[in-house]
Formats: sequence, structure tokens, C-alpha cells
Amino acid sequence: MSYNICGIQQVGIGVSDVDEAWKWYRRTFGMDVPVFREAAEAPLMTRYTGGDVQSRDAVLALNLQGGGGMEIWQFTSRTPEPPPFEIQLGDVGILAARIKTRDVQAAFNQFASGGINLVSPVVRDPAGSPHFFVRSPDGLVYDIVQGMSWFGKGRHVTGGPSGCILGVSDIDYALRLYRDVLGYDRIEYDETGSFNDLKSLPGGNRRFRRVLLTHSRDRVGPFARLLGRSRIELLQAMNASPRRIYADRFWGDLGFIHLCFDVTGMDDLKSACMSAGFPFTIDSNNSFDMGEAAGRFAYIEDPDGTLIEFVETHKLPVLKRFGWYLDLRKRSATKPLPNLLIRAMGLGRVRD
Repeated sequence: MSYNICGIQQVGIGVSDVDEAWKWYRRTFGMDVPVFREAAEAPLMTRYTGGDVQSRDAVLALNLQGGGGMEIWQFTSRTPEPPPFEIQLGDVGILAARIKTRDVQAAFNQFASGGINLVSPVVRDPAGSPHFFVRSPDGLVYDIVQGMSWFGKGRHVTGGPSGCILGVSDIDYALRLYRDVLGYDRIEYDETGSFNDLKSLPGGNRRFRRVLLTHSRDRVGPFARLLGRSRIELLQAMNASPRRIYADRFWGDLGFIHLCFDVTGMDDLKSACMSAGFPFTIDSNNSFDMGEAAGRFAYIEDPDGTLIEFVETHKLPVLKRFGWYLDLRKRSATKPLPNLLIRAMGLGRVRD
């Protein structure tokens, strides 16, 4: 197969107020470079929005130190709904996004002095790596972890998203997607038991199987240097019945709405997903205009219905004020973009 997973492009985040949420993510995680900002309808997503076309306002923001982006997303046609229950570890869906930092203790100290809602002290995972949890004003949990790769330097104590913690009902089945299709082929740990580093989170006293996955080879592609290396932790409760975080709610309601991968070779990826038992449920087929950017996007569901998005970028704004847009269809699918060109996107940085 000739498809290529270039890295985690972004985590989709359903919020109640896109402007207030983006301000918090800029100040807390340095997500201050907008790739696009668009208010529009989402006609291709009716499968996940109750059969009706819904309107939204969204911004895709980056931290140019490296890592994925955040698609901060607010319904404007309806009031976004929170989950009807307190999300606990062992429920299925995206439980936490992982945010990378160069120095975990320094990040903890800065967040503590800055009034960020700290959920845990600095703790150590089964591999002995330090991390800690924080919670956003919308109630979402973030796992602050040691970064594996960086694109540049900056004034913020963190970079962008570098993975997530995913609740699944059957890890072995989930590996058919995350390992075999998405290329997370290296297991850093596979442990079963009760874990001290999880006990500060709701449901954290349960017994779990935890599998931390990464990729044995560096990703390649236009944005691979920026997106960097990532890890996905699969978490399965061993003595509890999981609930679906988005059961009876819409894509776009409050929470982590999807995990998105930057890809090339979408047709071949579509065939691979179909063969593995994860067919595309949505496919824009051709280039879909998102105002300042364009590309082909598609969705699949993991074994528990968690939405995974794929985006093959076609057009990207570099210097919008000068009308400079990049057409990626004219470039090699595996060749990285020049660092200077990616850094030029920082000229549109929003400063608080």
C-alpha cells in the first residue's frame, strides 16, 4: 500500500465558546498560530449530527514548537451538549489528549503558579516517565508528557498535542486499527493492574490493561517534521462495563470529538481501512474548501465508535495577507516542506 500516515494533524475539541476556549489554549498551551478560522455549515457530517446540517464556528490552531494542532469547534446552530454522566477512566472514547513539554516539572510549576486546574501532581507511568494531568475550563483532561521531538523553540512551556489516551473495550481488537493500519507498531509497555499515576482521575482506582504505542520509524510527509513523533495509550477497564462518551450525542458536542491524522495516498488508505474492517463512513471524495485551506477528508470509526479523521491537505495558507497559498498537490507526498516555509506561518500568530 502506498498510503502514508504523516502524523497527528489535530485533536478536535468541542467547546461552548470558541473565542474563550481558543484564548485559554493560546495562553496555556501556546496554540497561537491559526491555520484557518471559518464559520460555516457542516453538510457532510449529518451522519453524526442527528441527520440535520449543523452550523459551526471553528479555528485550527498550531504551536510552532511542534506537535499536532487543535481544531477548536463550537456549534452555532444548537447548544452543545455535555456528556450526561461524569466521564471515568474505562469509558470508551478519547479520555485525554497528550500535550508535550521539554520539562515536565517546569511545566507543572508554571501551571501551578498560573492558576491552571491541576488534577494530579507529577507522577510516573509504567515506564517510569514523568507526567501530570490538568483540566480545561470546559472540563477536558490533558496529560502533560515529555516530548520526543521538536520543530522549533518558543516562549511557551509546552508544544502541541503528541497523542492521546483512548478508552477501548478490547485492546487486542483495537490494535488491528492503531497498530496495523495507523502504524503504531512499537509497544512501549503492556501492563495490567491498578496504577498510582491514574488514581487522581475519576475511575482511576479501577483495574486496567494499559498499552502504550508509538511508531518505530519517524513519520514522513510535508508536515511530518512539525507534527513530530506521537504516542497513543489504549486503556481497557478489566472490571467495569464501559460507557461510550459520545453515546446519544452529536459530533461537535462538548469533548474530544475526533483524532485526526495528516495523510497522503487517501485512496490506498481507504482500501487498507476497508480490508481491516474499518470502512470510511464519510468521504469528501474531492477537495473540500475550508475557506482558507482545502483538502480531502474522511472518517472511520474505531471498534468502539470513536471517530478517526484523515485529512489529505491540498491547499494551505502561508502568508494570507499577501495571498500566498501552498498547493501541496504539486509536491512529493513524502518530501518534507522546508522549515522556513512552515515557520512563515508564524507571521499570523495571535498575541495576547
